This record gives sequence, structure tokens and C-alpha cells, in this order.
Amino acid sequence: MVPHLVTALTGPLLDLEEKIIAATPAIERWFRLEWQEHTPPFYASVDLRNAGYKLAPVDTNLFPGGFHFLANEMAPLSVQAAMAAIDKYCPDARNLLLIPEIKPRHPTYFQSVARLMQIFRQTGLNVRFGSLDPSVTEPTPLALPDGNMLVVEPLVRSPNGRRLGLKDFDPCTILLNNDLSAGIPDILTNLHEQSLLPPLHAGWALRRKSNHFNAYDEVAKKFGKLIGVDPWMVNPFHAKCGAVDLTTGEGQESLAASVDAVLAKIRKKYKEYGIKEKPFVIIKPDAGTYGKGVITIRDAAELKELSEEQRKRMTVIKDGKAVTDLNIQEGVPTFESIKEAFAEPVVYMIDRYVVGGFYRVHGEKGPDQNLNAPGSQFVPLAFAQQHAVPDVKAKPGTAVPNRFYVYGVVARLALLAASLEMERTDPDPEVY
Repeated sequence: MVPHLVTALTGPLLDLEEKIIAATPAIERWFRLEWQEHTPPFYASVDLRNAGYKLAPVDTNLFPGGFHFLANEMAPLSVQAAMAAIDKYCPDARNLLLIPEIKPRHPTYFQSVARLMQIFRQTGLNVRFGSLDPSVTEPTPLALPDGNMLVVEPLVRSPNGRRLGLKDFDPCTILLNNDLSAGIPDILTNLHEQSLLPPLHAGWALRRKSNHFNAYDEVAKKFGKLIGVDPWMVNPFHAKCGAVDLTTGEGQESLAASVDAVLAKIRKKYKEYGIKEKPFVIIKPDAGTYGKGVITIRDAAELKELSEEQRKRMTVIKDGKAVTDLNIQEGVPTFESIKEAFAEPVVYMIDRYVVGGFYRVHGEKGPDQNLNAPGSQFVPLAFAQQHAVPDVKAKPGTAVPNRFYVYGVVARLALLAASLEMERTDPDPEVY
């Protein structure tokens, strides 16, 4: 199941694709060695942008919520990957407690939770749902858009306070699908006898995009050296600017200087590669998710012209959290489209394995805008029958499996960066 896709078939990206396909054995060996040294996140999704001249990750989500958008053909691979992931933490696991979002942004989110339940039940686990919502005091049914039903239950700490579960349900592993934007609830702290996945510092209460992209810089350099390409081909420039409040103007000069600096670096690369596009940057909260508080800027002077509504969106994000630190990221336009609507691939992984993905499509957004916005649609991407086995004899840009394989490689670079990020930001476990 492959959507009809209009994409850039000329330019440096084809050279990048050709080099990645040719270096497949070296790339896979390199990943195997890296995963011997580092533990991948339990699961993740990565938003990619294919500009025709570069292919880069623009966001890495450690609490993915779109499993129901994956093609059904990829379900067996998801189950195998889930088995590998669970075996690392609790090989004899019987019970899995899944904690979802309280108030999901997307109306079909709980269908993703249902898909996760299906995946983990097929690994042989008993799966039940616990809610962080204090108003849930008894088992509560939730109707899904597809007509099915989920039941969420109140969380219960054990008498000794060291374990978390439900009434008459003691899990070995607790899987968070809540990004903790609202903060870390006390009920999730001081769990010393169970695996809590992802860890608390993976949530937006503590996580920062700048830490992730700093780690990604290192991964991209290693990868570029491995296959002989400019790391910029898979890596967006970025910078962090703190102590900013656009409603009062505090820090705006510093932000403008950072924007100018990133734009200057992009212009230099555009000149080097003969790219005629006008560069732009994406400004987004350093902590946050769901595409909230994201704006596109082509000139630092535009910061003075932001509307009151735009400024407000940049200061408060999900769950009413105030924003003070901003991330300035090189804008990577998308030149992929489906039925005249611009699209971007999103790759899903469990453990270190690619398990599918989809195209995020938005008919009202341009190639330089954030597609993760209300009104977006999702087209399953089956990664062609054998995404992990590229056709080394095919011409660049002609074989769909090759393009999907390349997507998977770049997404796994972001996954590796997330692993480094989690290692380096892991707080003292005694804190929790």
C-alpha cells in the first residue's frame, strides 16, 4: 500500500540516496555496534522533511500517538519489535499497564492506544489502562470513533508505596503514552520495583529539544563520515534562545540575533550547493509538542511584526505551560505532495526497529509551514514489502523501497540521538 506521491526526483538528495543504498552493509553494521553501546528509546516517531536537496528529521517524539495510522501490513513487525523491547526490561512479564493522555489533542488518539493494546496483547501480555485523571475513580468506558470501547481505571499505589498498578492488577512494566507536558505527577515517582517506560525525563516536564539536536549533531557527523557526505544533508542547523517573552518583548533582540545567525549559516550552505530557495527558520518552544507555538520566519525583522495572537501562541503551549526558552531550527521545506497537498513522512519505531509510518498531509499549508496542525490528514505508508532490503541495482529516485529505506535510516539516526540524549539527561534516580 503505497500512496501516489509526487516528490523531488532531481538534485543532491538522489546523490545522498545513492550513497546510503551503496553503503547499506556498513550502515547496518554501524547501527548494530551503536546499539551494543546504547539503549534505544522504548518507542519513538520521527517527522522527516524531504527538500529535494536534503532529508532531515525536524522532530522526534518519544510518546508517539499515531499507531492507528500505520498500515495493517506492518502489524507483525510491530509485534516482533514489541517483544524485543519488553524482553530487555522484563523477560517474564505477564502484565502491562498503559497510561495514556488525559485529554488528547487528536479525536482519534484512543484508537492509537487501542492499537498499542492489540500489539502488546499479541506478545502474550495482559494489557490494561490506568488514568492520571484524578476524576477517574472507577473503571470508566471510553467510546472510540470506530465503535469500539476502551476502559480506563484509577491508578493505585501498593501498600508499601513502591509499586503502581490497578485494583487486582500488578504490572511488571508501565508504559507511558502521556508526554507529561503538565508536569510529573507524584503517583509516578519513587517506583523502584517496576520498569517505567519511557523514563520520566523523556517527558516534556524535563526534556528539551535543544538537548536532542545537540546529540543529533554528533550522530550526523559520524554518519556523514561513514558514508562520505556532508552531515548538513541530514541535519538542520539549530540554536537555542532563553529568557524570551514575546508578549513583553523581553529577550526579543537576543532572539533576533539568533535567527540572523542561523539564517546566515543556511545562506552559506545554499550558496555552496547552488540552492535558489530563500532560507527560513522555524521557531518553536524548546519544551513542547503537538506543533503548538510554531512559527515560520524568513527575516529577523519579521519578529517585530508578529500579531498579538502569534505572540500569545508562542508564550503558552499545551496544558497552559508558559514558554521562556525557544529553539530556532533551520526550515526544511517539503517537496512531497499527495493530491496537490503538501506531505511529510513520519517514521515509527519500537525499540531499534522501524515498524512503519505515514505521510502527514495538509491541504491548507505551504511547503515551508508546519504540517502538524489542525486539519492534517494521515496516509499510511507501508514501507513497501521489504523496507529493510533496498534494491541496490535501482536508479536513485525510481525504487519506492529505496526511498522508504532511506527514510528509515535517517529516522534511526534521530532514534540514536534520542538514546544519547536520554543517557546524558538522566537525573539521579533517587530524585524519583
